[in-house]
Amino acid sequence: MNTDPREHPADDRFDPSSYEFDLPEDLVAQDPASRREDARLLLVRRPGQDCRAREDLNILDLPRLLAPGDLLVLNETRVVPARLKGTRVSTGGQAEVLVLEHQDGAVRIMLGTRGKPLPGEEIAIADDALRLTLETNDGEGLWRARSAAPDAAIRRVMQDHGSVPLPPYIRRPDAPKDRDRYQTVYARNEGAVAAPTAGLHLTRGLLDTLASNGVERTAVTLHVGPGTFRPVSVDDIRDHPMHEERYEVPESAAAAIDACRRRGGRIVAVGTTVVRVLEAAADGRGGLTPGQGRTSLFIHPPWEFQLVDALLTNFHAPKSTLLMLICALAGRDRILDAYTHAVRERYRLLSYGDAMFIA
Repeated sequence: MNTDPREHPADDRFDPSSYEFDLPEDLVAQDPASRREDARLLLVRRPGQDCRAREDLNILDLPRLLAPGDLLVLNETRVVPARLKGTRVSTGGQAEVLVLEHQDGAVRIMLGTRGKPLPGEEIAIADDALRLTLETNDGEGLWRARSAAPDAAIRRVMQDHGSVPLPPYIRRPDAPKDRDRYQTVYARNEGAVAAPTAGLHLTRGLLDTLASNGVERTAVTLHVGPGTFRPVSVDDIRDHPMHEERYEVPESAAAAIDACRRRGGRIVAVGTTVVRVLEAAADGRGGLTPGQGRTSLFIHPPWEFQLVDALLTNFHAPKSTLLMLICALAGRDRILDAYTHAVRERYRLLSYGDAMFIA
C-alpha cells in the first residue's frame, strides 16, 4: 500500500498558496513602537480548548497568561551590525557584504554586486581595513571567503562600519535606534543577522514580574540567518531547502526542561527560533540534548511537537516558513482566521510589529 502523501494531491497542507493572507503594506511596521511594552498581543488558543479562540490583549497581560511552574525559553543570540559596504578590487564596483559567520579566517557572506563576481576576486571593506578573498560560490548570493584578519579585527570592523541588517520589508535605512531596538534586552551571544523578534517586546521589568509570579526562565541560542526571510518558491513546501543555522543548548537549559516536565509546567517558547532549537535538539524521550549543532529543520503541518506547549511570536509574512511553523502548532485554519482578524483590527505586523501568544 502506497502511503506517500505526495500521491494525494487533494491534501493542500503542502501547497504554499494555502498559507496566503492579505497583508496591507501600511500594516508592515517600519519602526518599533515607542516603548517595547506598547505592543498589542493577540491570544490564540489551540484547538480543543473550551474557551474563546482568541482575545485582543496587550503584552503587559502576559503575566496572567502564564502560571507558576511554567518555563519561559529565550533565545540569547545577539544581532551584529553585519551589513558592510565594500569595493570590488578588480573593477572598483560597489559590493554589499552581509557577514554571516567568521572563524579563524573562514568567512561566510551574502554578497550583492552589479556584476558577476568570481572565485579569487577580492572585496575591500572600510578603506581596506578588511579584505575578503572569494573562494566558493554556494549559490543565491552566498559565498565562502577567506580573510587574513583575526576574528577580533573583523568584529571591530563590523562594530565601527557595519549597519544593522534590518529585514527587507523595512523600507528605510537603519538608524541609531535600531542598534538598541532590533535587539532583545537579554541578547548575549553575538552571531545573528536577524533578531528573534518575539523577544523584542519583553522588558526587564516584565521578565522580573514573571519571575516573581513563579514563572521559571532558561535560554538557548540560535543565530538567526538570512534564510528566515527566504520566500517559499516551490510547488510543494516539502521541497523548500532551509538554510542551516547554528545553535547551542546549555546543560542548564536541558535541566530546566526536564524539571518543567516533572513538575507539570508548560514549556513556553519565546519565538519560532526557540521552537526550532527545542524541536531539533529534542531527544525523543521528552528531554533536550545539550550541546552545539546546526539545524535546517523545517517545521510545517503536520508536525508532532515534542517540547513546545505554548509560543510567543510575532506576525509573519504570507507563505513564509515561519507562518507554516505556527500553523503546525495551532492549526492552519485557526491561524489564518487570527491573521484576518489582526489585519481587520489593524495590528502592526512583521518584525517591528505586535505579538501573538499561542497557548
